[in-house]
Amino acid sequence: MAALAVAAAGCSAGTTTHSATEAKAAAPARVTITPRNGMRAVRPGADVMVRAGNGQLKGVEVKAAGVPVTGGLAGDGTVWRSRTHLLPSMSYTVVATAVGAGGHKVTASSSFRTLTPRKTVHVSVLESDHQEYGVGMPIVLTFSRNIRNRKAVERSLSITTSRPIVGAWYWDGSKTVEFRPKKYWSPGTHVSFTGRLAGVEVAKGVYAAHNVHVAFRIGPSLIVKASTVTHYMNVYYKGRFFGRWPISTGRPGDDTPNGTYLTIEKANPTFMTGPGYALWVPWAVRITWSGVYIHDAYWSVWAQGRINVSHGCVNTSPAHGETYYKLELPGDPVTITGSPRPGTWDNGWTEWFLPFRKYLHGSALHDAVVAGPRGSVFVSAKSVEGPGMVGPRRHGIT
Repeated sequence: MAALAVAAAGCSAGTTTHSATEAKAAAPARVTITPRNGMRAVRPGADVMVRAGNGQLKGVEVKAAGVPVTGGLAGDGTVWRSRTHLLPSMSYTVVATAVGAGGHKVTASSSFRTLTPRKTVHVSVLESDHQEYGVGMPIVLTFSRNIRNRKAVERSLSITTSRPIVGAWYWDGSKTVEFRPKKYWSPGTHVSFTGRLAGVEVAKGVYAAHNVHVAFRIGPSLIVKASTVTHYMNVYYKGRFFGRWPISTGRPGDDTPNGTYLTIEKANPTFMTGPGYALWVPWAVRITWSGVYIHDAYWSVWAQGRINVSHGCVNTSPAHGETYYKLELPGDPVTITGSPRPGTWDNGWTEWFLPFRKYLHGSALHDAVVAGPRGSVFVSAKSVEGPGMVGPRRHGIT
């Protein structure tokens, strides 16, 4: 009798488990949407998430002001997540369909609205779309307000390049963040930058209201190495030695400051004024905000290659000034050496004043950026902090 009782108990337990499994299989799918229906003042920067229970998602449609919001399925098809942040002051609708184990469809919907921030921030990008820049060109973002949540901002920035590059973001003050490669860009590289900033809380109660995007190309390499001591500058074009040109730099008291600058702008001619002079200067390429140019100085040809007589600019002959002007692109590197006067940070585009290790430490995440054709990722600083050259090493460039 005891044996029969045990057998009966075992049979009874098996039947109960089987029935529970059948019941679960027959249960309809469930759909959960976050944010839930009817919510108001949803915080921007969040994601839309849809989950299916006891089934799989077969369709998710999210719209903001009638515009579709992109997203994708994860895992085994039970979770859908939006790929962009929720924008401020927007109404969203979500319609999702799931199919249960028995083939029964279940549809759920949600309508919600994000909060309207009391304060927003505007952001601009230095580069212009479809322009060509020099091999030293940084990507510079400028915000209209102080940024406190800098890590969140950096995580929202992505770079796609046609050729692999290693670089880093650097916070220059509280309103500007700049990307610079570890080494100069490879000529011909196509660069696409996107800042998915809309909805990011950049400081307490302050939100970015829009995204930014720019695509540009790196032109031929043009690098200048100028010495205030030898009174010559070596010019390298497309990775090859192009010429050794006589120059005259700043006279004592007006010394041209040392540093690796980037060309900023140019004009032919440019009107220059200072103590004792006021004239139109031809073939002028600016390298500092304070007024240092590389330019044609037809009046000082006699001194070029011999002594320094300028008011701080790099004087060249008319022919050399014109040649350089016509080759130059914004972001071409110019290194000045030999001067008793050091360069000043932010007097021009001075991102290359810092060795890469120090530049990388200016990132809020303290991570490097590795970019390529599939986009960019953050990597440990230690993995890229080894010694590296700056620019091509050919024909004496170091």
